[in-house]
Amino acid sequence: MTEVKGKWALITGASRGVGYEIAKFMASHGCNLVLHSRSLGHTDKVLEEVKAMGIEAYAVQAELSDMNAVNKMLDEIEEKGTHIDILFNDAAVQIAYRTEYYKTPVEDYTQSFLINTIAPAMICYRLIPKMIEKGFGRVINTTSGIRNEPEQAGYSASKAALDKITIDLGSKLQGTDVMINLTDPGWCRTDLGGPHAPNAVESCIPGIVVGAFVDDKKSGRFLHAQLFTGMTLEDAVQKAYTIE
Repeated sequence: MTEVKGKWALITGASRGVGYEIAKFMASHGCNLVLHSRSLGHTDKVLEEVKAMGIEAYAVQAELSDMNAVNKMLDEIEEKGTHIDILFNDAAVQIAYRTEYYKTPVEDYTQSFLINTIAPAMICYRLIPKMIEKGFGRVINTTSGIRNEPEQAGYSASKAALDKITIDLGSKLQGTDVMINLTDPGWCRTDLGGPHAPNAVESCIPGIVVGAFVDDKKSGRFLHAQLFTGMTLEDAVQKAYTIE
């Protein structure tokens, strides 16, 4: 199992929901954190909490629909001399639920793809070569299990595109200690999932982070977080090894 103590992880969407759970869990295992949100003030609470666990951490901001802002964020991380060992592309947006789905506006697609597909892809393209150069890296891209719901077409299509990008990149990383995999927290009670979702957000732990701890040099897998609910991290990692 991979030791993350002293490594650096970038978490997008770290201020709330699943990203917040990821941040607390990684900090509890000694991982230093770069916490992203759209505004620095959004991460004040989680930044204070993870620093209290004895790790190094700082916040960055970027509107993920603005590629100039994304690049500026990554430039700032580089200028601070931080090498990102682990990337959690967790931030996402669900534009709307369209009951009249034949009237879905083009903006549902353009905004969804910018934030849910293009931004995480660009972050991968920027960080993975540096991971390869160092000889270690973990990328965990958060996807969605939504199927057969044209009411959420922009969201589900953008996540399907992220799946494809992740699997294709994974084919180039197989057999190396730079690994990229997919995860899905399941339908959880978050701002995105809504109050009627069946799962507490805490149920995504440890499955949502297990891709950071596996060390079998396999990429392109789908590690559904709800498969690991209630397990210890050690048992979750062993279970992950059995997933192709």
